[in-house]
Amino acid sequence: MDSDVTSLAGVVVPYVAAAAGAYGAGVVARVQEVAADATVGLGGRLLRRLLGREESAPMVEAAVMDVAENPADEDRLAALRLQIRKAVAADAQLAAELSQMLASAGVTITASGARSVAGQTISGVVITGDGGQVTG
Repeated sequence: MDSDVTSLAGVVVPYVAAAAGAYGAGVVARVQEVAADATVGLGGRLLRRLLGREESAPMVEAAVMDVAENPADEDRLAALRLQIRKAVAADAQLAAELSQMLASAGVTITASGARSVAGQTISGVVITGDGGQVTG
């Protein structure tokens, strides 16, 4: 997948996860009704737009529901990120709309150059280059 798609999905996940954490299992229904604080509100708007894409809505919804059960679980967040990446990679208009929503909220992410990494929140190991290894 394209690095822009990966970066965009990485930026969207914390907002959607915040909405899932705030609203719990009722997140999908809740984002249709109310916008709470700025992060949760933006997460709700992003999620509402993601759920508007029929082809990927069931997978995104399932991943969001998993995150709602445990918003701190890195595996669940990774699964949500993957579903958002797939949706964005398959729909250039969706990618543009999500990017515009993030830009309007004052969020910008830039990755420039070979093997560069960008993200608003990175919680884990990031390795760039060829043959990188982590031992522990």
